[in-house]
Amino acid sequence: MPQLNLYVNDELAERIRRAADEADLSVSRYLAELVRGAVETEWPEGFFEEVVGGWQGEPLERAPQGTVEAREQLEPQG
Repeated sequence: MPQLNLYVNDELAERIRRAADEADLSVSRYLAELVRGAVETEWPEGFFEEVVGGWQGEPLERAPQGTVEAREQLEPQG
């Protein structure tokens, strides 16, 4: 697996370490997940089944939308 080098200042490195700790991940894994999310061009496998298709409540229904009101035309100024 390729390795990439990333140079950051001390303050940012500490913030990254804390964020990785909070996510219970190694710094390398944490950064890899961030990069993967930033460059991913497709939906994750199972996304639509787990998230979009995961509604467990009553079927959703769109409320009536009404009609569009007629408005006066604005005259061009100039």
